[in-house]
Amino acid sequence: MATTTARLARSAVAAAAPLPAIRGQQAMWAPVTLRQRPAQQRRAAATLVVRATADTEAAAPAAAAVPDVTRMDIRVGRIVSCEKHPDADSLYVEQIDIGEPEGPRTIVSGLVKYVPLEAMQDRPVIIIANLKPRNMRGIKSHGMVLCASNEEHTEVEPLAPPEGAPVGERCWFGEEAEQGEPAKPNQVDKKKMWEEVQPLLRTDGGRVAGFSGRPMMTSAGAVTAPSLADARIS
Repeated sequence: MATTTARLARSAVAAAAPLPAIRGQQAMWAPVTLRQRPAQQRRAAATLVVRATADTEAAAPAAAAVPDVTRMDIRVGRIVSCEKHPDADSLYVEQIDIGEPEGPRTIVSGLVKYVPLEAMQDRPVIIIANLKPRNMRGIKSHGMVLCASNEEHTEVEPLAPPEGAPVGERCWFGEEAEQGEPAKPNQVDKKKMWEEVQPLLRTDGGRVAGFSGRPMMTSAGAVTAPSLADARIS
């Protein structure tokens, strides 16, 4: 009987003893029963899981936001005249009607190596109308003709609006035709909007031009490339 009493006394002392120091931390008093310890361990483990999850989420890179393509002013145009640049063998100087009251815009394009001059005349095209004007070997260019090209850039062709698309109509992407006002040229230039949008412009396997998987549309249908599928657009 005395032996049993002594054994119980030693167990009680051990249960109330301070925990040993861990990694230099001060030992903490833990007067808990053996029945309470598993519950505390479960709560501690759950706390560690929550903290680990929070740390993982904080460390994960934020998903890249898709640029707002509606800030770009992409329009249907028609080349009314085209000639070679007088001071640059690789450049065409085009006069392109996009329905503006002041008349056709002058746009300079590096298409001489890819499209014959006669094929540029009276050609329907798609242009970006809100780029900041640039001097191209002495001639100011007021926009860009959008073209599809293969990865090697050995084939380049202007995008083609569908037959019946009105000159000057603003293109949209996907099913929603309504869009806000495009950005001003200075905003596009300062905030690098075109540089953000351009990598997501491509043609699909059916040659339909699109942005991030949404087709480029007009009231007459989708914009396409004449022959290049799965091609980049710039």
